[in-house]
Amino acid sequence: MLYHVVAFLVVAIWGTTFVFTKLLLLGGLSAAQIFALRFIVAYVLLLAFCLFKGIRWMADSWRDELLMALLGLTGGSLYFLTENSAMNYTTTTNTSLIVSLSPLIASALIGFFYRSERLTRLQSFGSLMAAVGVVLVVMNGHFVLHLSPRGDLLAFSAALCWGAYSLLMVPANQRYDTVFITRKVFFYGLLFMIPYFLCFPGLGVRQLVRHPSLLWNLLFLGSVASMLCFLAWNWVLKKLGPVVATNYVYLNPVTTIVFAWFVLHEQITLFFILGTILILLGMYLADKRGPLRPKETVNKSNLLKK
Repeated sequence: MLYHVVAFLVVAIWGTTFVFTKLLLLGGLSAAQIFALRFIVAYVLLLAFCLFKGIRWMADSWRDELLMALLGLTGGSLYFLTENSAMNYTTTTNTSLIVSLSPLIASALIGFFYRSERLTRLQSFGSLMAAVGVVLVVMNGHFVLHLSPRGDLLAFSAALCWGAYSLLMVPANQRYDTVFITRKVFFYGLLFMIPYFLCFPGLGVRQLVRHPSLLWNLLFLGSVASMLCFLAWNWVLKKLGPVVATNYVYLNPVTTIVFAWFVLHEQITLFFILGTILILLGMYLADKRGPLRPKETVNKSNLLKK
C-alpha cells in the first residue's frame, strides 16, 4: 500500500507542474531554460546528498553508463523539452491529454520486450478504460480540441520519451539503486542540453531576479517536482514494476484540474467526476492479476535454470 500511496503523491505533485510551468513561460522563460534551471537545482541538491553518503560515481560497465545516458536523454532532456515546448504551440488541455496517454505507450513497449510484463485482456481493458477517463477529465465537459499539428506532435513525442524511459528503467532498476540512477538522469539530462545552449545562450536568470514569484515557482519545480519526485518515482518503478506504476500517470490530469479549481477557481463538471471514476476503475482492473515484478522474473528464471 505504501508504494501505491507514494506513486499517487508523486503524480499529484506532477499534476500541478503544468500550472507552474505555464506561469514561467508567461514570465518570459523558454522551455529549455525552465528545464535546465530546474534540473540544475535538483542535481546540486542530490549531488550534495551523494557526497555526504559516499555513493558511487560510475556504473559497472560502459554499457550500463550508456544506459544511464539514455535515461537522462529520454526522461530528462527530450521529455521536458518536448512537453514544455508543446505548450507554446497548443493548449495546456491538449498537452495534458496527449502526455497523459503515455502509459499506453509504455505498456506496449515493455510488453513487446518483456513477455513477463505483457498485459492480460482484463488489464488491457482496464488501461483503455482509464484512457477514456482521461479524455473525459481533460475535456471537462467542453468537447472542443484546438488542433495544432506542431504542438500536438511535440506532446506526443513527450509521451513516447516517457514510454522509452519506463522501458529503460527495467534493466537499470535490476542493477542499481534509486539514488544513483536519479543522479545520473539529472547529470546526463543537463549534459545533452549543452549543444542547445551553445546555439541559444542564456539561462534567463535576470527574469528570476526581477520577479521573485518566478524564482519560487522554479525552486518548487527543481527541489520537489524534480529531485524528490524523481527519487520517489524511480523507487516506485522498482517496487511496483513499470507497468503498474506507469498507470498512475492517468491521474495526472485529475490532479491538474483539481489544483486549477483550488487556485484559479476553474469549474469542475459531471464529466470530470465520471472520468475520474473511470480512471480509478481502470487502474484497479489494470492491477488485477498483475505481471511479474522484475525481481520475481529474475528469481523464477534462475529457479528454472537450476
